[in-house]
Amino acid sequence: MSTFTEIHALAEQRSALNARLRSLLVEGLELPIVAGMIEDDQPLFGRGLELDSLDTLEIVSLVEEEFEVYITDDDKSVFGSINKVADYIVANRPRP
Repeated sequence: MSTFTEIHALAEQRSALNARLRSLLVEGLELPIVAGMIEDDQPLFGRGLELDSLDTLEIVSLVEEEFEVYITDDDKSVFGSINKVADYIVANRPRP
């Protein structure tokens, strides 16, 4: 059973991960917005940030390099939102 302290620490880590992802996208894709304007559940494509398929390749590269995960063609659907990318990283990042 998790204690409040453990749950709080995990929530803080997840918040930091989401913030890093937002910054990574804004900087890496040179988006004309500030990272804080991206909501965790906001769609990244379509009516969200209006990214396109070319941006997907750049996002894959940025995320793989930054978080040491490998994203296959079958996994590219994880780029629906910041939360979905973070979920993928948490589930697939090698443990120290």
